[in-house]
Amino acid sequence: MFVRQMHYLVALAREKHFGRAAEACHVSQPTLSAGIRKLEQELGLPIVVRGHRFLGFTTEGERVLGWARQIAADYESLRQERAEPGGQLSGTLRVGAIPSTTAAAPALLARFRDRHPQVKVQMLTLSSVAIQRGLDELDLDAGITYLENEPLNRVRRLDLYVERYVFVTRRDEALARRRTIGWTEAAAQPLCLLTSDMQNRRIIDQVMSDAGLAAQPAIETSSFMGVWSFVRNGPWTSIVPEASFRGLGDATDLVGIPLVDPVHTQPIGLVLSDREPLSPVAGALMKMARDLSRSPAGAALPGSVMSIENIFK
Repeated sequence: MFVRQMHYLVALAREKHFGRAAEACHVSQPTLSAGIRKLEQELGLPIVVRGHRFLGFTTEGERVLGWARQIAADYESLRQERAEPGGQLSGTLRVGAIPSTTAAAPALLARFRDRHPQVKVQMLTLSSVAIQRGLDELDLDAGITYLENEPLNRVRRLDLYVERYVFVTRRDEALARRRTIGWTEAAAQPLCLLTSDMQNRRIIDQVMSDAGLAAQPAIETSSFMGVWSFVRNGPWTSIVPEASFRGLGDATDLVGIPLVDPVHTQPIGLVLSDREPLSPVAGALMKMARDLSRSPAGAALPGSVMSIENIFK
């Protein structure tokens, strides 16, 4: 019962609703509520702020929730570890990926799934801050994110590839014939960029600021899908990571031109919680990524698993 109570608390923190938490735990709402009340009685602490709906956790409850996350995660890891000897690894691998990596991340995760076909893979598009929080709260097994632009705490890391930037325009535009384009000239075009709350946009703003420029986009959107739509349907251009452009698929109507003066690069990497032991699925992902970094495909860039060219072969 104790482990179930831990799962009840974790589900309630995630869902913020008694009914949905009960559904996630495959129990009735009265069963979940009774389990949490019994835990409060056993610990002699109020855990949940009660009302007609879920109002949050008490101060004591927040501390209990921290332990509950660890216990629930360790219990799931123990179940995976017990099932692994003599059989295939199973369970769920939960990975958070920043938006600029969602075209490239499947190259790694598809390899993992091929090697461990009994593991379900969940890839969530999250901000770098949300990835850090997900690792801290044990809601994620791993993240694929920037390694240098914002601080990462309590994580182990492995370089995957180096992000480069391209200027995107329609193939029928005059600039499409250029082999490279400078940031100064790109900044003068009618730009559609991601919104300023996105880390990728903050990187672009910083590059421009260092070059004495100011990003003044005519249009802002919160998704790369929005970027592609505007560039295709108007006089708009954009600046995006090369991996995002290559992952677009059939983009014969668009051209990605390398940006120079300066050539800006940004390391992208795999991050996992710096705790022992790692969950079996997280440990297997790190092992596979390290194996790939020593393979010919991963040797194209120092310390990386793949180059951009190898990702989209």
